[in-house]
Amino acid sequence: MEAGQVLEGLDDEQRAVAESLEGPVMVLAGAGTGKTRAITHRIAYGALTGAHDPRRSLAVTFTNRAAGELRGRLRELGVAGVQARTFHAAALRQLRYFWPRLSDKAFPEIMPSKANLVARALSAHEISPDTSLVRDVSSDIEWARVNFLDEHTLPTAEVARTLSLERSDLARVLASYEQAKSDRGVIDFEDVMIVLIGALTTDHSIAREVRKTYRWLTVDEYQDVNPVQQELLTLWRGDRDDVCVVGDPSQTIYSFTGASPDYLLRFETEHPGATTVRLVRCYRSTPQIVGFANALIHSGASSQNAVTLQSQNAAGPVPAVTVYDDDVSEARAIATSIQTSITAGVRPRDIAVLYRINAQAVEIEAALADSGVPVTVRGSERFFDRSEVREAVSRLRAAARFTTDLPTSDAALVEDVTDVLSAMGWSTQQPTTTGAVRERWESLAALVELAREMTGTTLAEFVDHLDERSATQFAPVADGVTLASIHAAKGLEWPIVYLIGCSDGLIPLQHAEGEEQIEEERRLLYVAVTRAARELHVSWARSRQPGGRANRKASRFLDTITNATAPTDKSTVQRGAGRSRSERNRGRKGPAQCRSCGKALVTAGERTIGRCRTCPATFDEAFFEELKAWRLTQATQREVPAYVVFTDATLIAIAEQLPSDREALSMIPGIGPAKLESYADVLLELVATREQ
Repeated sequence: MEAGQVLEGLDDEQRAVAESLEGPVMVLAGAGTGKTRAITHRIAYGALTGAHDPRRSLAVTFTNRAAGELRGRLRELGVAGVQARTFHAAALRQLRYFWPRLSDKAFPEIMPSKANLVARALSAHEISPDTSLVRDVSSDIEWARVNFLDEHTLPTAEVARTLSLERSDLARVLASYEQAKSDRGVIDFEDVMIVLIGALTTDHSIAREVRKTYRWLTVDEYQDVNPVQQELLTLWRGDRDDVCVVGDPSQTIYSFTGASPDYLLRFETEHPGATTVRLVRCYRSTPQIVGFANALIHSGASSQNAVTLQSQNAAGPVPAVTVYDDDVSEARAIATSIQTSITAGVRPRDIAVLYRINAQAVEIEAALADSGVPVTVRGSERFFDRSEVREAVSRLRAAARFTTDLPTSDAALVEDVTDVLSAMGWSTQQPTTTGAVRERWESLAALVELAREMTGTTLAEFVDHLDERSATQFAPVADGVTLASIHAAKGLEWPIVYLIGCSDGLIPLQHAEGEEQIEEERRLLYVAVTRAARELHVSWARSRQPGGRANRKASRFLDTITNATAPTDKSTVQRGAGRSRSERNRGRKGPAQCRSCGKALVTAGERTIGRCRTCPATFDEAFFEELKAWRLTQATQREVPAYVVFTDATLIAIAEQLPSDREALSMIPGIGPAKLESYADVLLELVATREQ
């Protein structure tokens, strides 16, 4: 593929990203605006023009799926040699390479999980190593490490996170965990980046070699960078400024892991003269869904840094917000709606049901199973495959052997189930922490609620019912409706999205406190809304179970949408001084319009000739052929393909517009300063001769 072909089909702002090959570049990219397309075309254009060496280019992102997508798109563009990896994979590759210069020992084993050593550390401090607590403490340790906190600094640090232990206790557990790693000669995933940071900081020869190897850096999803990753990026870059970052502050939903959008928001301050491009043209969602999303994000404090999306698609149905009496009714209605869509020809894989927490999946899984709708669960186990649920069902089955076979009262069944789950440490009191402990509580609470729904049922019959549900829901499927938490849905999209459980206490979660945590919940809902391309169905229920107390209310975020007015926003390009290969269109705002019908011009070819391809041509065919003959002569003399001189689209634009001077000629896309200098006189003479 030729360099010029890489730019074809990009909109003006995506093209500006691709052409900005020098100096620092920041891309603020709204949901569905083609950010991956923009940055991969930038990398490809840099490589194909010779401005960048692909073998010295490194692109980092956060998931293996995203890194694989970057590599795949670069292959399609004919660019080989670029390293596209996750932060961890890039760091691990470098650390393995330099390890012989850091130690005379073999490269240490990387622990696949912290669980074993964390459990031992908890026990050493007389804290019960409950499975859920081990998971939460492991998460707390990861958070502390990526924020450069240790057992000495943790007790006095500012903590914008609900920890699973008191800070002093967590500090002691962290110290024991670190000592256990040292004793065994193993490292964890955080160590890979932290040790590499140490090597780059203390060994200048290693730092020089890394900077020589990787000259051009691209960072995807920059709003999710944590302090360790940012420090690593800074050390990779050194005193150079050839870095391109892309992100969206409105999609910052991992603050609890240590991620911060501050690095993205401060980029222009940290890099004076940076080129900044705002991508706001949404190619994914309908105007109705985009309007819903804009109103949502601009209703709170997140509005300050948010882009305002502009849909480029045809109109679709208005997003529906529906309230149901209870969760069961909500799930059944959605299952019926999904079944109707599938019957009408929609593929199951084109539909998703999203929710805030995994425990919300239980009713919709059951309703879809009852309707015969195939499902696939993304990002977590299905409800009946979760370890706490499997354990609970086993305990209930054992208890059923010693109870009467006669039906008991509904209250008695709930009491029996509660007694069994209490032996697992469950209580009716909700935990105040987040993470695995709360997820475990929610899963077991869902079993209690299922028991409430069963009338005139023995414990043995209840267990049989659970077994039936489990067997029905676990048939493997190749094409199923996606069930996923909002976090697991990040980066994905579906034509039809159902967003369930949108009540206060679920989104925002009940334990979300303070403006920062509330705004993160708002951004989470925004991410969910912008997963939908054609249809968005939002719903909530007044109570948990049929006949239950209707004490829920709609999410406060939904209440504010109707009164919100999203500010206008335009795709803009702010050039850094001397940072672009083309300065011609720096003032252009929004899409160019067809001079015949006035509609927006979508493709690069249409923008070049200045009209839609469907509008009638207005040029003289004979003159166009004369221009083509002249182009062929020039190409033959220079021994280059004809399109290198001028593309057909540029020649058509010349034939239609008949420019009379250099200024008019320079306004035609495809005629830059170099071509203007080489060909202006002869082209203007051809035009003048034609008009005589």
